[in-house]
Amino acid sequence: MSPLLRRGKAPSDHTVTLIGKPDCHLCDTARAVVEKVTSELGVEWEELDITKDEELHRKYWEQIPVTLIDGKQHDFWRVDEARLRKALGA
Repeated sequence: MSPLLRRGKAPSDHTVTLIGKPDCHLCDTARAVVEKVTSELGVEWEELDITKDEELHRKYWEQIPVTLIDGKQHDFWRVDEARLRKALGA
């Protein structure tokens, strides 16, 4: 069982963060998956750009796109729809 599920959170109690950069085809694909899953589950999400944040760039530039759930790294390079749904408790 996912650690997120053990805490008893509903999908809508989570926040997904997508970290990427402009002109990144993997980021575009990841965005589409994140938008689809979060809209279907009523989950808030945000997108951060590594080109506008030195710390994010230093930490994630080799892994983008990166997804976080509630501030904790969930995935990088590719977003698997089923895995994201499961981590959100759906």
